Amino acid sequence: MKQYTLEQFKESQKTQYYAQEWERLAGEIDELESMEAGEDMQTLVAEEKRALKKQQEDLWKQMEAICKGDEEEEEFPNEIILEVRAGAGGDEASLFAYQLAEMYQRFSEKAGWTFVPINDSQSAAGGYKEASFQVRGKGVYKKLRFETGVHRVQRIPSTEKAGRIHTSTASIAVLPLRKKTSIEIDPAEFEMEFSRSGGAGGQNVNKVETAVRIIHTPTGMDARSTAERSQLKNREKAMSILMAKLEEKKREEEDAKYADTRKSQVGTAGRSEKIRTYNFPQNRITDHRIQESWHNMEGVLSGDIGDILDSVAVLGNIQDEETE
Repeated sequence: MKQYTLEQFKESQKTQYYAQEWERLAGEIDELESMEAGEDMQTLVAEEKRALKKQQEDLWKQMEAICKGDEEEEEFPNEIILEVRAGAGGDEASLFAYQLAEMYQRFSEKAGWTFVPINDSQSAAGGYKEASFQVRGKGVYKKLRFETGVHRVQRIPSTEKAGRIHTSTASIAVLPLRKKTSIEIDPAEFEMEFSRSGGAGGQNVNKVETAVRIIHTPTGMDARSTAERSQLKNREKAMSILMAKLEEKKREEEDAKYADTRKSQVGTAGRSEKIRTYNFPQNRITDHRIQESWHNMEGVLSGDIGDILDSVAVLGNIQDEETE
């Protein structure tokens, strides 16, 4: 268990007041100990000291709880970017990507989280070529962190005349939005592009260039935001997404150093790793990392994915503990 110091509590804005109060009580205890009390007063002094020390203990526990909560939120933020991208399979892949986005949205609503679109590119069939969403709520990253990877669907498309089963894919990326960043970036490494946000046409078309795309030139990674009405807010959102992507890239590079010992782990799945198959003809969802299946396709796509997430997390948490 981590041991905290009074100086650490005094440095945090959240615990600064409690630390000052703890010091005030310490001063009162010192005064009582320096008093020359007669026998008739010694009992009262001892009781007063015990009461003051109990207050100190309560304050210390309160400060520890606040700091532990902050550390847990830093490791498992309550805000993420969820990216959905169509893979192999053309229009069918884009429709599947759209279904996955809806699945996570419905699950988020049931969990009491907010699920806000940031940017999307739709296919001619009405699916998503790619889309990104901001998801915010208690425990969101801890719950969804193992969803990153390739999701595969096997089914007969509505346009298929011969009744053949097609296989398509879509990739999911879960990017935590942390308050503190572990990477240093030169502002000169970023390029910005501005454009008009999409509209329904006529008077609804946004005539101001509020949509923002930011490119990190050394890596070629980019992020785009069109959801906000102002260019400034879209720029801030796009930058937070891009920083999350760069953080994730750094994590993946560090994990790659230990690939031989960690390649089978749930928690190191990359965007290119196939993690789950949704087989419609057999009404079966299989997670390949834990070799477990469920037979509730309609319910799962309606957002009932809690059992799947919990089963994957059990193994993922065990492996996390083994590598600490």
